[in-house]
Amino acid sequence: MEPMDDHPPYPSGLRLAGRRVVVVGGGQVAQRRIPGLLASGAEVVVVSPEVTPAIEGQVLAREVTWVARGFHDDDLAETWYVIAATDDAGVNEQVSKAAEVRRVFCVRADDGTAATAWTPAVGRYDGLTLAVLGRREPRRTAAVRDAIVTGLHEGTIGAGERRPSVPGVTLVGGGPGDPELVSVAGRKALMEADVVVADRLAPRALLGDLPTTTEIVDVAKLPRGRSARQEEINKLIVERALAGQRVARFKGGDSFVFGRGYEEVEACREAGVAVQVIPGLSSPLAVPAIAGIPVTHRHVAHDFTVVSGHVPPGHDESLVDWDAVGRLRGTLLLMMAVEHAPAIADALVSAGRATATPVAVVCDGSMPGERTVLTSLGELAADLDRHAVRPPAIIVVGEVVAVAHPEHFAAWQR
Repeated sequence: MEPMDDHPPYPSGLRLAGRRVVVVGGGQVAQRRIPGLLASGAEVVVVSPEVTPAIEGQVLAREVTWVARGFHDDDLAETWYVIAATDDAGVNEQVSKAAEVRRVFCVRADDGTAATAWTPAVGRYDGLTLAVLGRREPRRTAAVRDAIVTGLHEGTIGAGERRPSVPGVTLVGGGPGDPELVSVAGRKALMEADVVVADRLAPRALLGDLPTTTEIVDVAKLPRGRSARQEEINKLIVERALAGQRVARFKGGDSFVFGRGYEEVEACREAGVAVQVIPGLSSPLAVPAIAGIPVTHRHVAHDFTVVSGHVPPGHDESLVDWDAVGRLRGTLLLMMAVEHAPAIADALVSAGRATATPVAVVCDGSMPGERTVLTSLGELAADLDRHAVRPPAIIVVGEVVAVAHPEHFAAWQR
């Protein structure tokens, strides 16, 4: 018989839904393989005296059947596929021989040369299953798989249309600014759009990666004032969608966290335009995290509050109860608040927050120019001026700042 290792493997997609698959072994290798089998709909049976806590959880959830003993040849009765994943070469050999007799394809975790099947590096994209097989070079095949999937997501590899193009609007949250922090779904929506309507704070580096056929509309250049500009944006995205285009409305952070995204959803619905939302990392949570500041901590903060500071306390248009906010003990996260920060600090102190309360101002979060100004409520106004702080910035108020920077707030006591 000619050695199997002299020939490349023959690729084939196994349809395992409702079919018995046996995994011999209950360790880390088995733990990695089982989720993919479950996703394919296989009826997974694990044969092993012991299993990891993760596999035990799957057993308790009735996703997996566990035979709590060593392997018997008869365990392969009515089996379509088997994985020998123990740390005992003798047991794996026994499984391999039993599978050969029963003509069941067998994967061996310890010795691919003795196996009748190999596990490929698998990736998925938009209904496609991508499998890369090599001559037992797992790092190389995984790297090739990752490169292909990344290329598909980023649009550098064309996959064609899986379904007819449907005009409509997709609201894409771009995250705090670093283009690497946009979601995979968000990047895909941008790549597939006919026109991208982008805000000033959207991760603009991503726009350079778009196909040359994509039209980019910079809404910062639209005429009139702030409210009128939003009306122009609503009109633009609706008109383009009604004209048969796929529109990506691209903005920083998350479209529904002080992003006026829902106004755009309402405009689309009123016009009968299909609209969907792809969330983004919200800046008031992501930016402190990137700067190393937790917004909660079990010893000092059991809640956090996100407040827009685009209008000051006492303004006719303000909807914030600053007295109530000032009485809170948790973390306060201020967006669009640099201009009105002095008035906000005064309002918080008047409501009972201590002037020594730690404050961090994270400027240009996630971007190359990111910096953090550490201060207190009492010194906030002076330090903003001293450090020439300009928007965009997230202001974090609370003891979590002292937790993250104990050397700066050593004297802070509650």
